[in-house]
Amino acid sequence: MYTIKTLNAISPVGLAKLNNKQFEVAVDTDAPDGILVRSADMLNTAFNDNLLAIARAGAGVNNIPLDRCSEQGIVVFNTPGANANAVAELVIGMLIAGSRNVAVAAQWCQGLTGDPAMAKTVEKGKKQFVGNEIKGKTLGVIGLGAIGSRVANCAIELGMEVYGYDPYISIDAAWNLSSQVHHCVNLNDMLPLCDYITIHVPYLPTTKDTINTQTLALCKDGVKILNYARGELVNTEALLEAMETGKVSGYMTDFPSEAILGKPGIVCTPHLGASTPEAEDNCAVMAAKELSDYLKNGNIIHSVNMPEVNQPRAGGKRICIIHKNEPGMISQITALTTEAGLNIENMVNKSKKNMAYTMLDATGAVDKKLAEKLAAIPAVIRVRIL
Repeated sequence: MYTIKTLNAISPVGLAKLNNKQFEVAVDTDAPDGILVRSADMLNTAFNDNLLAIARAGAGVNNIPLDRCSEQGIVVFNTPGANANAVAELVIGMLIAGSRNVAVAAQWCQGLTGDPAMAKTVEKGKKQFVGNEIKGKTLGVIGLGAIGSRVANCAIELGMEVYGYDPYISIDAAWNLSSQVHHCVNLNDMLPLCDYITIHVPYLPTTKDTINTQTLALCKDGVKILNYARGELVNTEALLEAMETGKVSGYMTDFPSEAILGKPGIVCTPHLGASTPEAEDNCAVMAAKELSDYLKNGNIIHSVNMPEVNQPRAGGKRICIIHKNEPGMISQITALTTEAGLNIENMVNKSKKNMAYTMLDATGAVDKKLAEKLAAIPAVIRVRIL
């Protein structure tokens, strides 16, 4: 029986994927085997020695101390793509709303209460909110992952000309992308073509301030920018300067800040991207399945700090070893399995930066004594026998 601790309210649809004969889900437990989390801050959380995995029901993991987890052999999962449809729908909605000045027009209407000549006031006042249609306009999509590709495909269906930039596009994303999306190999070549730009990349040191003074200078005058990925991807000072000069005519974002609130042409929503019951269910289901599969079978799918290893069982017992990515590790591991007289039915080893994971299905004397010997290898961080 594995104990799973929840740090936030997790969708019951997801929790139902944890068989109650194999998993005990609790809010208050001091030594869980796994943790399910959404937005709770874990950066200063002390982890018990038997904690094996943390599953984040969402994509971002900036609330989890990844380096410390790796050092302790704790696998951290996220759920890429589970909330993609929710975010993509919001982006398309705001693309249209921003083009038609819906937010400011709706707010203006609220001030008409009690106006005896409301019909005339409406007809006279609507001129100040005239917008434009998006059909025939050009959209640039930075990042063509699960969300970006959905946005691009939907914009194509709405009659837009779409350009996409993603130097790291995955094979799956490429297959799902409409053939009508023009793929740009250089961001600087794409920016001058676009009436609208939407950004869908993870927040990393290399992506911080992707939209900055230099990139904005390449854009069309009057470009509109959408940011429903991370606030830090757009340099606030550069954005505000560009809006003052008219280089940028509108900014729609899910990340309000003191600097941009109340500024003309800027529409902020309160991080609504994944705030739908459907997205919460999808994220919880994926997180629960990832956690369950790892705890029961040792498979690692969608981990942000460990390599992906997913193999069907080949018989016998399964040995799972998290270790540093150092030369000679396989020979040290197999030397001990040979000494124990094991027959290896299946073996896989993969690495991710400085971390590695070796998984063996073996028959023979796979016991606690062998686990202790494997754990004694200096570069080994954690050994499990399933």
